Amino acid sequence: MEGNHMTSSMPQGRSAHLPEGSESMPALSIAGLHKVFGDMVAVNHIDLTVPQGSFFGVVGPNGAGKTTLLSMSVGLLRPTAGQVKVFGIDVWAKAIRAKTLLGVLPDGLALPERLTGRELLTFLGRLRGLDPTTVAQRSEELLAVTGLTKAERTLVIDYSTGMRKKIGLATALLHNPKLLVLDEPFEAVDPVSASTLKTILQRFVAAGGTVVLSSHVMALVEQLCDSVAVIANGSVAAFGPLDQVRAGRSLEETFMQLVGVEVSGEEQLSWLAS
Repeated sequence: MEGNHMTSSMPQGRSAHLPEGSESMPALSIAGLHKVFGDMVAVNHIDLTVPQGSFFGVVGPNGAGKTTLLSMSVGLLRPTAGQVKVFGIDVWAKAIRAKTLLGVLPDGLALPERLTGRELLTFLGRLRGLDPTTVAQRSEELLAVTGLTKAERTLVIDYSTGMRKKIGLATALLHNPKLLVLDEPFEAVDPVSASTLKTILQRFVAAGGTVVLSSHVMALVEQLCDSVAVIANGSVAAFGPLDQVRAGRSLEETFMQLVGVEVSGEEQLSWLAS
């Protein structure tokens, strides 16, 4: 039942949203994106291209600039320099048009906590300009697919971390976007909720959507993504198809080499268990 809802309704709605002539354009095109906070360069003239229909992973150590990069890419943080286009539409010059194509799940998303799950979807759907019938139908399906139907009358403030991630993803999907940009969607999520999120995202891509996902978990990126970008010190250390980037090794081994991390347990913390 859940699979039928997801796969039968999404492709038609997404095609209607695409700008004319954008079929061959990248889902996300980042050119010279740069961000400076005071004397600190957080993102250093990054260029990235995310093809349509791809499941694109963004990995990097803490402080590498991943969240800053994604926040600028979806119009949440204004860049110091550079340009971002979603299906050929400039995110900053034509913000409203670009954001109709975007579904966003930021890291640490703040939600109206005194609303129930259904009220939250209804509220955001109406803000998006969707008619009441469409909002009600899509809310019903999203609550069912995310396993939140039984909690639809529970206030968001009482949601667990996994439930918050799932309702956050539901809000990102509600307006039927073409591109999902998700910052650490699996962080602190239990295995059951994680499995649900993975299934939804895989169905979204299979139906023609594009996903950009950041994560610290290399095994997760290898499981889900077909392409990957490794970010270190605000720059792109490597990007391309997953197999090309990892070059016969695990992604974790490649990542450690690219970011210059050496792991040695022989000489450090020798006092432990002594």
